[in-house]
Amino acid sequence: MNKLSLALTTSLVAAAILPAAVAASGAREISTSEAHAQMAAAAENETTAVMHLHHVVNCLVGPAGKGFDAKAGDPCKGMGKGALIDATPAERPLLKEALRSADAGLKARDLAQAKKEAREAVEKLKQVEATGG
Repeated sequence: MNKLSLALTTSLVAAAILPAAVAASGAREISTSEAHAQMAAAAENETTAVMHLHHVVNCLVGPAGKGFDAKAGDPCKGMGKGALIDATPAERPLLKEALRSADAGLKARDLAQAKKEAREAVEKLKQVEATGG
């Protein structure tokens, strides 16, 4: 195999594998976001709800994203660049809605409202997973 054929073959293989790897990292970030949204929705107190809502935001936006709070912890560390970045274009609108709900939950003035917003984030994230996320 000459160098040109080898280079072309290597490029084609990389082009086929890379999107699958990104999709896999996005799916892991989405499922982790959903798990933390569920934990926030089931929280017994505001401190726990807020912690898990921060985790949802951190997994969705990634370490370089707006709203990322390293002090809150990053359960998606090492999974990718953030679900919103790693997701497919078709998944992003629902992920943005989930992020809006998580942000609203962080701004809520009481536990009941924070949990309501967390449940809305769960529903959006479930929709993403149902469509292939």
